[in-house]
Amino acid sequence: MEEKKTGFQTQAEPHPSELVEGGSINQDVSIKVLRDAIPSYCFRPSLLWSMFYLIRDLVYSAICLGGLYYLTQTELVRHSSLAYYITANVYGFCQGVVWTGLWIIAHDCGHSAFSTSGILNDTVGFILHSWLLAPYFSWKSTHRRHHIYANHIEKDLNYVPPSRHEYAAKIGAAVEMLDEVGQDAPLVLFLRIILQQAIGWNWYILTNITCPPSSVVKQGMSAWRHSHFDPWGALFRDSEVFSIILSDVGCLATFAALYHLYQYLGSFEALFWVYVVPWFWVNHWIVMITYLHHTDPSLPKYTAESWTFIRGATATMDRDFGIIGTHFMHHISSDHVTHHLFSRIPHYYTPIASKAIVPLLGKHYHGRGKFRYQELEVAFRDCQWVEGNLEKDVKFGLRKGDGDTKADARDEALWYRAGVSPAPEYKMRG
Repeated sequence: MEEKKTGFQTQAEPHPSELVEGGSINQDVSIKVLRDAIPSYCFRPSLLWSMFYLIRDLVYSAICLGGLYYLTQTELVRHSSLAYYITANVYGFCQGVVWTGLWIIAHDCGHSAFSTSGILNDTVGFILHSWLLAPYFSWKSTHRRHHIYANHIEKDLNYVPPSRHEYAAKIGAAVEMLDEVGQDAPLVLFLRIILQQAIGWNWYILTNITCPPSSVVKQGMSAWRHSHFDPWGALFRDSEVFSIILSDVGCLATFAALYHLYQYLGSFEALFWVYVVPWFWVNHWIVMITYLHHTDPSLPKYTAESWTFIRGATATMDRDFGIIGTHFMHHISSDHVTHHLFSRIPHYYTPIASKAIVPLLGKHYHGRGKFRYQELEVAFRDCQWVEGNLEKDVKFGLRKGDGDTKADARDEALWYRAGVSPAPEYKMRG
């Protein structure tokens, strides 16, 4: 085999037949092999298709709003509190699903996957994310770094788990006693999940929780200077100040629009059902999507010595969420591995790309999981902290299992361990 140097490592270029499931033990396939397997048109956004899905989702949103207005004018809903609250909650759920699709289109814009025009990408993404109170340019910046360093224990910005010593300190236990630590009671587990799903996104945007201090641009700043709304804070370079301010202005403009909407509707209750409830559903879905894709007992994390781009990008899991995931949420859950490997591929091409590259990933493809509450329970219960594990390294194919425990640090992963939930994070770890 010919030796080729990729942007990530030097290795022998494997033939695709060597990399199918059950092929080589676990050799890292190169980006070039994966890219060449994907039809070239998948890397070129189609403005026609992008606009189609944008307009389609806006029509869905208008239908939801029109349906709410029509039903609330009927005699049944007007004279029955039960019918009113059922109608309002069904609207909130449906509109939340539709707005999550719009959020994902804005996310595509941040990856330059909406069109070939940077100005159009940022304009559409800025408007959509601002309407959902997500600071577009701020999150675009940190999310880009998450993609560059996905599952890097020191540089990733999302859901980075603590080490044995960090976790022991969090729960107030001796390091050597962690193997004896139990698990949360079902009610405690349920309440912790509800807390994360209800306010996790907003608190992350405000404080950058779940992120290690080694991953921020400006280290050593106050814990309260890690907000996505702070242009001069720890998360951003000086060259990004203007764009962060613009993100803040966009969110403030939405607050102003909501105030005028409140005046038009005549009551906060109406605004609550029309906007706030769907907005909470969007936040719930975004947290669930990002958390479940990167948190599962079968997924490794990597140290600075063992991390490569491909290892990090593939240490995520595709999850099936039926028609909601494929139609309304634009394949973000069902083709997440492809998205991490090639984030500029538009959502409508990711199923094609996934079909082409999954057979080449071998054990680096962790299968397809479910997208449901039970998976949140598994993640919370079994994914509290990480450490090395020879048996799992061998099973995964990073090490040969010949009895030699002195492994090369480049071939060691970190694996999740179970435990009780520590106190909720309210700031980024110091």
